[in-house]
Amino acid sequence: MDKKFNVSVLGGGSFGTVLANLSAKNGLDTYLWVRDSELALKINSESANRDYHPELKLSKKIFASEILSECVCNADLIFIATPSSIIENVVDRIKPLIKDDVVLISCTKGLIGKPTRTITDYIKDQLMEKPALERLGVLSGPNLAREIADEKVAGSVIASQSQHSKDLVINALESKIFKLYSSNDIKGVEYAGALKNIYAIGCGIGYQLNIGENANGLIISRAMAEISQFAVHKGAKPITFLGLAGMGDLIATCTSKLSRNFSVGIEIAKGLSLDDASQKIGQVAEGVNTLKIVYEEAIESNLTMPILSSLYTIIYQNQDSKSLLENLINHRDQLDVKFE
Repeated sequence: MDKKFNVSVLGGGSFGTVLANLSAKNGLDTYLWVRDSELALKINSESANRDYHPELKLSKKIFASEILSECVCNADLIFIATPSSIIENVVDRIKPLIKDDVVLISCTKGLIGKPTRTITDYIKDQLMEKPALERLGVLSGPNLAREIADEKVAGSVIASQSQHSKDLVINALESKIFKLYSSNDIKGVEYAGALKNIYAIGCGIGYQLNIGENANGLIISRAMAEISQFAVHKGAKPITFLGLAGMGDLIATCTSKLSRNFSVGIEIAKGLSLDDASQKIGQVAEGVNTLKIVYEEAIESNLTMPILSSLYTIIYQNQDSKSLLENLINHRDQLDVKFE
């Protein structure tokens, strides 16, 4: 695909910034929507987003703006990389502005509750008959933004029913340091990315309590069992969780202090409240909100998820962090894998 196209990234946070830079370094005119006019001016004048990546020199082909219409009206490819808490507002605002043939890709690893929906579920509900609905997709994988900014090798999965959408994303982002794989399982890739944040909090707790590598392996593997159980219940394909968007992302997020959710877990195990831990991290940890949404549906659907339940009582009911491992050991379930 030699034809140039316009890219827009909505969200000038940690991941949105490196995503825009990958696109721009591939020679594409890239708009970066941020909510703060001062930040937009600084990014354009300094070629840097010092709020998130002070050492990263951004491509001159990035143009930052706080004016949403300026960023989306002429975009052929739009990446949505905002926190899940503002997704509904953002989608509502871009709906009348986007081109009919635009490719929309969600990069937000969160969920919307009551009823439990993925970000693309919500976008589908809002777009309804718009042609862009057919080109919807998800980008997810082990993508710690700091490492991508430092030009360390990473990979991700682009999931869509549209081959055109997958091709466009691969052409926009793939480089010598960023490898892309494709999938048709939008639900699986999206649920994998959202749910692993919950369990990264648990692994952060385990790290701070010095539970050891064996116990950490226990938590990660049982976390994958719970994630896949819930996601398959919601319509995902089991095989997806063996791949980069599933196990790959879970391992990276559950073992790195660069993960916001892992870091929140560390602070909670130190005795900080959820509010204090979140304030200390200084960025949105999506797993906190996702935990509440998934816990409520698991109860309603009679799904057995002991790690999830323990994390809920620790974070929302002030139970001792040490109960995480104790509850897992005492749980009576002895079957390792529950689906084929």
